[in-house]
Amino acid sequence: MFLGTYTPKLDDKGRLTLPAKFREELADGLMVTKGQDHSLAVYPREEFAARARKAAAASRTNPKARAFIRNLASSADEQTLDGSGRITLSPAHREYANLSKECVVIGSVDFLEIWDAESWANYQQETEAAFSAADDDDILSGLL
Repeated sequence: MFLGTYTPKLDDKGRLTLPAKFREELADGLMVTKGQDHSLAVYPREEFAARARKAAAASRTNPKARAFIRNLASSADEQTLDGSGRITLSPAHREYANLSKECVVIGSVDFLEIWDAESWANYQQETEAAFSAADDDDILSGLL
């Protein structure tokens, strides 16, 4: 399971060190793709394949499903960790997520998210009130 918040730095070559505690789970390869809210999503290869198959099974006549599948597949980049536990983020991915040297990697249970540190701080500030106010009758029904 991917949990926690980490603050690695992006180097000049676009390499980012992923937290050591997740390296074993990502040792068989991983996929980097666009995430929501201008973040990047990092999935273990098998998890990504399962999600991609599920997305591909959606109705191709639904324009929203087609758009989602196109974004998911066209932005996917297969990666393996180097000897130092780093991945190399493509220029397109770095631009999409507005990444600077200061990054944040957060666990999202079954995948990781990569954020620009300032964007993450802004996102947290914007969503804190909704998080604090959430109750069983709200979005959390059936989740907790």
